[in-house]
Amino acid sequence: MRLNKYLSESGACSRREADTFIEEGRVTVNGTPAVLGTQVNEGDEVKLDGSPVGSARKNVKPVYIALNKPVGITCTTERHVEGNIVDFVDHPERVFPIGRLDKDSEGLILLTNDGDIVNEVLRAEHHHEKEYVVGVDRAVTPEFLTAMASGVRLSDATTKKCKVEKLGAKLFKITLTQGLNRQIRRMCEALGYTVEGLRRVRIMHIQLGSLAVGRWRNLNDHEIAALLPPAGQPKQPPRPQPQQPQRQGHPQKPASGRGAPPGRGGPLGRGGPPGRGAPPGKRGPSRGSHGSRRGRG
Repeated sequence: MRLNKYLSESGACSRREADTFIEEGRVTVNGTPAVLGTQVNEGDEVKLDGSPVGSARKNVKPVYIALNKPVGITCTTERHVEGNIVDFVDHPERVFPIGRLDKDSEGLILLTNDGDIVNEVLRAEHHHEKEYVVGVDRAVTPEFLTAMASGVRLSDATTKKCKVEKLGAKLFKITLTQGLNRQIRRMCEALGYTVEGLRRVRIMHIQLGSLAVGRWRNLNDHEIAALLPPAGQPKQPPRPQPQQPQRQGHPQKPASGRGAPPGRGGPLGRGGPPGRGAPPGKRGPSRGSHGSRRGRG
């Protein structure tokens, strides 16, 4: 692996920054100053300014954060993708999303640098709940609610039974334990409805709460503990707990002033219309409790 890619994937810096650091003589491989194009092999010791990077960073404290993802941000770790979630969050550690949330949807998504937690959250047999608020283009009828709750036949599967509740004339809440691709949008389309706004508001016991669009916060100790079952013993998720707002750590600033202010209208009601978070290419939220550097959306 090329050294600049190794440094980038370790979370130490971007590839462009890595090239600069290498040219400045700040990077060594096995004690020898590196040059552009240096290859890194398994077991090599890489240091930046005398501090180890790469595999040694596995000893850092695990990071668990909750992001209110804006519309337009893509849940990928591929840094060449414009509007990727890693650059948007701009965390000092190399974090990645747990699962996905469609580019044209907004709301709660978790990110971490702890690969061991991913299966616990995502495995289908755990039947973890995810809750969404959905705005559609037509009046929500009792027949529509019954059909959604009973299971909808799609091209590749029939959805599992789920909880559905009407919130407004064209607004409803749905709780899934299944994670098919674009599931809610496809369910609505199969019943003659078009989704105009979709926001995820809960994953298991973790609530979106008052977290503003485009901002992230660290999970609290209770939220983290409930994600990690005791060794060899499955753990049932607790009842949802009121989450602490983004005051955990230094407050983040709205992304370019574009965050949707709470209480505004739109298909989803509170939180404003979808798509009002920081768009790709704009500056994103700050690093929260890890500093005041602002990221890119």
